Amino acid sequence: MKLRFTKMHGLGNDFVVIDAIDQIVSLGPEQVRMLANRRIGIGCDQVLLVESPNLKETDFRYRIFNADGNEVEQCGNGARCFARYVRDKGLIDTNQIVVETKAGVIRLEIESDGQISVNMGIPILNPDEIPFEAPTRALTYMLSVAEEQVEIGAVSMGNPHAVIRVDDIDTAPVSVLGPRIESHHRFPNQVNVGFMQVKGQDNIRLRVYERGTGETLACGTGACAAVVAGRLQGFLGECVAVDLPGGQLMISWSGGQAPVMMKGPASYVFEGSINL
Repeated sequence: MKLRFTKMHGLGNDFVVIDAIDQIVSLGPEQVRMLANRRIGIGCDQVLLVESPNLKETDFRYRIFNADGNEVEQCGNGARCFARYVRDKGLIDTNQIVVETKAGVIRLEIESDGQISVNMGIPILNPDEIPFEAPTRALTYMLSVAEEQVEIGAVSMGNPHAVIRVDDIDTAPVSVLGPRIESHHRFPNQVNVGFMQVKGQDNIRLRVYERGTGETLACGTGACAAVVAGRLQGFLGECVAVDLPGGQLMISWSGGQAPVMMKGPASYVFEGSINL
């Protein structure tokens, strides 16, 4: 099977984007892992499939596969790349795009400055919906990790996130705590782990250990989850600049049942074809 693909990134969080509308695509976990492999494949954090919609009210269906081959619910940086891809490839001629994902319907807009805004939906905070094992909903939870008690906020942005506040992300134990919390038994579907340093009410620094991938240069849903957790805990305002290793995202959330809005760039790297 020969596939055409486009390599893209959102703040260094990189993707292999495949058009599954104009070519026949059948990918299994082993093939996804090969595509994502940076030595024998193309190399990426995630593989994105552009498909025809199942729902009448949507323009496309968008599927996301982590580097380990597992399909996941949502990816904010991938959503921005998706929007730029379908617009630039002429698959749609409007700047407002409605997309079906495994986590539900999202709305994307390509703005006049080239930045892409994504309506990421209403954050999910009830433990059984995240999913996260806890008797009741709380602002923070204590998690036992290797004989250590770690305080986390738990949020789903269509995919689950644990958010930890740290004094300095440069010295945060991302490589140690990240994989241990990712596979913690209280998160039955595993979890993305964000390490957040608060610089002020309108600015945070963030590193994210993504499930099935490891630490990435940026994570859009992780940035949203961190702002939601920080706002609920009272130390962040409505609009926050999130500085990630790969660059900056703007996240806004007015609270309650309002959707989280994300704004940031999407960039091309190269195009090609590969035999699977």
